Amino acid sequence: MQSQLPDTKPLTEEELERKKKKEEKAREKELKKLKALEKAEAAKLKPQQGSNAPKKSAKKSAKREADDENPEDFVDPETPLGEKKRLSSQMAKQYSPAAVEKSWYAWWEKSSFFQADASSSKPPFVIALPPPNVTGALHIGHALTGAIEDTIIRWRRMSGYNTLWVPGIDHAGIATQVVVEKKLMRERRLTRHDVGREEFVNEVWKWKTKYGGTILRQLRRLGASLDWSRECFTMDEKRSKAVTEAFIRLYKEGLIYRDLRLVNWDCVLRTAISDIEVDYTDIKARTLIKVPGYEKPVEFGVLTSFAYALEGDLGEIVVATTRVETMLGDTAVAIHPEDKRYSHLHGKFAIHPFNGRKLPIICDAILVDPSFGTGAVKITPAHDPNDFEVGKRHNLEFINIFTDDGKINSNGGAEFAGMPRFKAREAVIDALQKKKLYRGAQNNEMRLGLCSRTNDVIEPMIKPQWYVSCSSMAKLALDAAMDDQNSKLEFIPKQYTAEWKRWLDNIRDWCISRQLWWGHRIPAWYVTLEDDEQKELGAYNDHWIVARDEEQALAEARKKHSGKKFEMSQDPDVLDTWFSAGLFPLSVLGWPDDTADLKAFYPTSVLETGHDIIFFWVARMVMFGIKLGGDVPFSKVYLHPMIRDAHGRKMSKSLGNVIDPLEVINGISLEDLHKKLEEGNLDPNEVAIAKEGQQKDFPNGIAECGADALRFALVSYTAQAVGQQVMECCSFCHEQTSR
Repeated sequence: MQSQLPDTKPLTEEELERKKKKEEKAREKELKKLKALEKAEAAKLKPQQGSNAPKKSAKKSAKREADDENPEDFVDPETPLGEKKRLSSQMAKQYSPAAVEKSWYAWWEKSSFFQADASSSKPPFVIALPPPNVTGALHIGHALTGAIEDTIIRWRRMSGYNTLWVPGIDHAGIATQVVVEKKLMRERRLTRHDVGREEFVNEVWKWKTKYGGTILRQLRRLGASLDWSRECFTMDEKRSKAVTEAFIRLYKEGLIYRDLRLVNWDCVLRTAISDIEVDYTDIKARTLIKVPGYEKPVEFGVLTSFAYALEGDLGEIVVATTRVETMLGDTAVAIHPEDKRYSHLHGKFAIHPFNGRKLPIICDAILVDPSFGTGAVKITPAHDPNDFEVGKRHNLEFINIFTDDGKINSNGGAEFAGMPRFKAREAVIDALQKKKLYRGAQNNEMRLGLCSRTNDVIEPMIKPQWYVSCSSMAKLALDAAMDDQNSKLEFIPKQYTAEWKRWLDNIRDWCISRQLWWGHRIPAWYVTLEDDEQKELGAYNDHWIVARDEEQALAEARKKHSGKKFEMSQDPDVLDTWFSAGLFPLSVLGWPDDTADLKAFYPTSVLETGHDIIFFWVARMVMFGIKLGGDVPFSKVYLHPMIRDAHGRKMSKSLGNVIDPLEVINGISLEDLHKKLEEGNLDPNEVAIAKEGQQKDFPNGIAECGADALRFALVSYTAQAVGQQVMECCSFCHEQTSR
């Protein structure tokens, strides 16, 4: 039987070409195998011949090979922007970070390798990059965050996940306003009030354009595999819409309200700040402290005693205070109701020595400890948290004696009006001595509150502000981490779970209004009726209209005050930066709109950040995420150690100890480090101190290390150090590139 042959068709030209190439590749492969075998055989014979071969011959051979080499074979050809990197035919004999890392990122980005697909069937893995402040360039601390997050996101991407790493920049209300104000003063000798709100805000936008671009370039140079198609800014249109929507929803639920109460006032910034923006320092005894705006240091840790004369020739009553200047606003003297020393003074009055005001002697068992001091306490309801509560309990007068910039106002009396508060302290003591009412001073242990941004001494001031009621949202945030049966939130390291509980158990309502010009304007309008007795903004709490825009506010005002003539103006204050930051995991995905990204990627997977902002930011994201997004914004919180300088200090632009990661990647001379300080926003005296620090820490500048070595060093150190030192990190980087 004859076997049948399969049908054979003549090959096309393309198929012949492919076959030819395939055969050529096969031949090349065979040749390579033969060469490898020959090499192996030669290697076996070499030890036997080595003892007989003359050394001079080997040297001549090596020299001949070197002469035959073409230097261009070791140099990467120029790669057009966005194309895959073109490599040299021979590996370079020395490692050059700049040469190795060049061209890759532009190709990755153009190829959309980092872009997530909301319609993908792959499981999602999402990280929102903690948005760096637009106050200036990134520092090593930001590089640490980027290195850790990039490691996690690349691992998940290679593991088959639909990874999304969202980049963003924060407008940083207080911090950015401060640096732009300094710039204005340095370059034009003008304050923000000199140029006006509109021009000042324009100046800040110019700053944002300049430094926002710098930050994005730095992130790319660090090799961060971010999805740039979703890049955002906390004051762009979409994020601003989210802020307004959140404010309105929380207001309608009664979780945002306006109240007149004591706030932490910064006299340098002329704004209220939240409780967690106040740093406390313990003072054991008399201590001199440098206060912004004062040439000489100011003395703290002193308890000053003075006497109030009693009405009706009943003698005097002695009180003591660490803030004697506040006596200008005293409206009562408190005693314990069961203190027999003062039982004859119940219902009597003391007389203020500088204005003749009658101060009632009140009985208050809650405040007064009869065994402490004289057992009598001066009461300044408008400038002390405890006295504020006493004032409410006894219906006392609240007298504010300070201007917004910390000077004595007209309520303090003509003798002291216009004096800065700590100069007034000295003047009040002098005046008491002249009236023979001064009774001495002694060391006193105390806690002094300082603004974390300006180091100004916080002044308790009574101001109307907007607040977020936190207790109900805090309970949900606490349960998410503490519920053993249904835990939705894990902290790494676990030790921070205890801190989470401690803070949320004792949370206070959050003051969210700031008397600044840079930030999200509060979406509230005040209606002044023609027949209102008091015309100042905010005089009547029920005259506020919260709305999405002025048009909607006007419509609601006409409906609410139908038939009445009125004027309407928007609240000049802006929201605390942390309000918009708290919405970040929602707003970056398009909330409040029901977007494809929100459906696919919320909640996110991991929050990775420094442990120093667990309360500023993490807690608020969790509270807002549960309340407005319906779920925790992430299931894991990884808190990394802090980067510090050689002296244990946190990286801070105000200290001049920040290191730009590009200075480690590209290398920089000491001279250029100094130059960057001079071009910055530091006070000339601070520049001199910072230069000394640079001279000591980096006498030879910083050697070029490259992005890979920097990232490797930073991630390696997270396993070793609670507080990493920049000098050690730079040394480690250089070791990696020198091997």
